[in-house]
Amino acid sequence: MATVVFFHAHPDDEALSTAGTMAALSVAEHRVILVVATRGEEGEPVPGVLREGELLEERRTEELIKSANLLGVERVEFLNYRDSGMADSPTTSNPECFWQADPEEATKRLGDILKDEKVDFLVIYDPNGGYGHPDHIQVHRVGTLWSEQVGIENVRWTTLNRDAIKKTIELAMRETPDEGLAGVGEDLEERKKRVEEGSFGSAEIEITHAIDVSDFIDKKRESISAHRSQIDENSFFLKIPDEQFLTLFGTEWFINPKETRKENEPFKANLFN
Repeated sequence: MATVVFFHAHPDDEALSTAGTMAALSVAEHRVILVVATRGEEGEPVPGVLREGELLEERRTEELIKSANLLGVERVEFLNYRDSGMADSPTTSNPECFWQADPEEATKRLGDILKDEKVDFLVIYDPNGGYGHPDHIQVHRVGTLWSEQVGIENVRWTTLNRDAIKKTIELAMRETPDEGLAGVGEDLEERKKRVEEGSFGSAEIEITHAIDVSDFIDKKRESISAHRSQIDENSFFLKIPDEQFLTLFGTEWFINPKETRKENEPFKANLFN
């Protein structure tokens, strides 16, 4: 059995981008390890969700543990950097944030956590971090540096299929009754805009792996729902009808940076290939 490390930036990133793959690997009795760079201090909490005196990072840590347990993750660790916030936020200047971390020092933290593990595969973000978030980009940099230092041959970049997302959003906006889009229509418009700008995900031709996680779609939705401090019950992720949720999130996309997929060549369906 393989040991697969998923290196993410914040609590809830694991749910949104790789939950199905993590659950599938766990069911197949692979060892799944989740390392998270920050505790998500700069997230915007859903109004009224925090208990009196509760810190957001405490709640998000609890939510991550719940999500990880749902997905069968065997080990959860944090690098314990501070959340950097979005690219245009002044919080990216905080000397304690992940974006400001020295890559060598951050790589050492990651290496210290994993020094006793025989890692077969490492999953990190694509070079733009999926959508340009500073912490996601830093995960890519640090994960790449660590894999080179210790000789991890099998690295996969989790990404989003920009072309598929655009088609699915257009279909949802065209075919879903207005009452089905209540509360999520603005989300769809914004996502469509970002996809069209090219700042979201990767072009389909750049993607090498398409992992069918439809058998684990309920687990994925449960994992997303576990992060209630960030994801309101009326959010796009939880309000969208089941059929369209499956269409949008039933496949998880990865890139093997050592491979190039030719046009019309089928995607690989197994992360290990």
